[in-house]
Amino acid sequence: MRRFRPALATTGIVAFAAVSAGLAHADEGMWQPSQLPALTSTLKARGLALDPNTLSNLTSYPMDAIVSLGFCTASFVSPDGLIVTNHHCGYGALQYNSTAQKNLINEGFLAHTQQEELPADPTQRVYVTEQISDVTARVNEAVKPGMDGYARYMAIDHAKKQLVQGCEQPGYRCDVYTFSGGFSYQLIKQREIKDVRLVYAPPLAIGKFGGDVDNWMWPRHTGDFSYLRAYVAKDGTSATFSKDNVPYHPKHILTLNPKGVEAGDFVMVAGYPGHTDRYRLADELQSSIDWYYPTLIAIFTDELAMIDAAGKANPDVAVKYAASVAGINNAMKNFQGNLDGLARSHALETKRAQEASLDQWLSHQSVGEGSKVNGPALETDVKRLRALVDDQVKQREHDLVYNLLGRGGMFHATYQIVRLADEKQKADIDREDGYQQRDEVRVLNAEQRLERQMDPALDQQLMVYVLQRYVKLPADQRMPSLDKWLAGANDRKTLQDRVAELYLDSKLTDTATRVKWLSATPDEIRASNDSWLKFMVAVMPDLLADEHRNKGIAGDFAALRPRYMAAMTAFYGAKGKPVYPDANSSLRVTFGTVEGYQPRDGVTYTPFTTAEGVAQKNTGTEPFNVPPAEMKAIHDKAYDGYASPKLGTLPVNFLSNLDITGGNSGSPTLDKDGHLVGLAFDGVWEGVSSGWLFDPDTTRTISVDVRYMLWVMHHLDHADNLLKEMDVEPAQQ
Repeated sequence: MRRFRPALATTGIVAFAAVSAGLAHADEGMWQPSQLPALTSTLKARGLALDPNTLSNLTSYPMDAIVSLGFCTASFVSPDGLIVTNHHCGYGALQYNSTAQKNLINEGFLAHTQQEELPADPTQRVYVTEQISDVTARVNEAVKPGMDGYARYMAIDHAKKQLVQGCEQPGYRCDVYTFSGGFSYQLIKQREIKDVRLVYAPPLAIGKFGGDVDNWMWPRHTGDFSYLRAYVAKDGTSATFSKDNVPYHPKHILTLNPKGVEAGDFVMVAGYPGHTDRYRLADELQSSIDWYYPTLIAIFTDELAMIDAAGKANPDVAVKYAASVAGINNAMKNFQGNLDGLARSHALETKRAQEASLDQWLSHQSVGEGSKVNGPALETDVKRLRALVDDQVKQREHDLVYNLLGRGGMFHATYQIVRLADEKQKADIDREDGYQQRDEVRVLNAEQRLERQMDPALDQQLMVYVLQRYVKLPADQRMPSLDKWLAGANDRKTLQDRVAELYLDSKLTDTATRVKWLSATPDEIRASNDSWLKFMVAVMPDLLADEHRNKGIAGDFAALRPRYMAAMTAFYGAKGKPVYPDANSSLRVTFGTVEGYQPRDGVTYTPFTTAEGVAQKNTGTEPFNVPPAEMKAIHDKAYDGYASPKLGTLPVNFLSNLDITGGNSGSPTLDKDGHLVGLAFDGVWEGVSSGWLFDPDTTRTISVDVRYMLWVMHHLDHADNLLKEMDVEPAQQ
């Protein structure tokens, strides 16, 4: 469930403060496209040759060539809908089409013709942002004085759904995005493409070279890129997969610069960063350090052990969970990087000092005539926010366990069936978000893909693991219906027996059966003897009661987060510092230069790695198993004109001081003219914690160099059909 929070009646403060105050450090900030014209002088000074006004136009080059995959960023690079993104962003498509006998993840894949391209996971989408409109005032009109948290949440939710309803048309998806906890709202309209196909990915030994050992580390030598293609119906409308569909023709495509960039050159990244916490409270950071990160690391470690054991016993299981394992490993290393980085940078102390300064500043702001800041009122609301956060800390184990239950394969699939049937009985605008008419195809696609991503036996083990945690919750935090179903089971053996019964007497592990039940009425579901359906019908009232509680809490936060943001905006504005909204999966641009960094005393990292470094890391064993053809080419220096004249060899990855986070994976790294020179795919270990507190000295972005991409495609994988499609020639020396 997404939580929506209201904003103040005042709009545009964040954007105004950010651009009028000037930049504290040019590379900090995930800027909205509309903010970039006001940064013209800075952008020009850094080296941008494009008109910054062009970057604010979502229907012109290069912005409308940059798309969201829902979890990663990508971009169009040919008139026939060819899309380039990271290898790990295309991992799901590889996994979906893999078996133990033909493992495309390990082998790689190349379609020499469009007819050879493979359908991606049916839930895969491509979103092209075409319009962003501020709707803060319209959302806030729905919030009335005296509303409690739940009423406030529902009022905002209804207002947003009305805006979405008025925006959407066939082939488009609209959503109201919440900025800074409800400080502002923006209605974003995106073209939605539902037929996405796998075109090309290098083998794992290139696409994930270094594996989890090198993840978040520099120096890096990873060919993290792959290609997809967007398809539509013959009349150009959005359609799910069909052999009759044709390639989508984007209005603009990114052109590739085979010469790449060098140290000191201007670069920028446009993409869809997912989430940052730079305006969260110190108490929230404290909870993450003390509990959230360590707890999740421990849980993920246990889950990986179960998946690994099951995968060794059955290779098909290893393939089904390959994408999940990659995601879990990435999250674990990110969490540990946060813990290390936050400790090294003394981020908690810095946050507390910042809040103390804010409190002191607010206490000196009068309410007198001409005053722009009501210090006492803001000070009171900041204290209320801290109290609300403290209440949530007490509920964190409960919230975690309920979320873990919802992650289960069969639990989630059955929940969707029962919930959708109930929601269909309501007017569409009153349905829960995620279960409206526009969402039904997504629910269907999720049910269709499950069998390729879940093993029933392993799913049982994972559910038992969560229930072992559930039975340790205080009695007042548990579900009466679930306790009744458990019938006193509270150890591993008795829990295993109860869970086994769910799967033994259910047909829902079959895809066709799950899909059939999506069309059932609530009465038909309640009359069923299927064990999973009976279980979900029984626990649904308690799940809905917990959801009601969560909405009330979200509504309370909706009243207070914007007030905290108002205080921060005024405080930073008075100090001449920029204020930009935290990342929230909406389109952003960050800019800077190609440069290295000094991670510690006496150590300097240069901005490029080279092909020779790939060979130096070769051990012959995964994840450092360089393909023999690549080793020979590096030995022979057969770089086909893609070598950098300044480096005297082939660059592989490069660093820049760009401000990115998760969701930016696959984002095009662009040069001063807006040409693609690489793909952002990671940050560095020392800068992982920048999601909480930006550090200009250690925050760096790692991109795979376009020259390495083109060389791998041409020399190693012979993907010349794609090079021709992108109108790419070897770099001229």
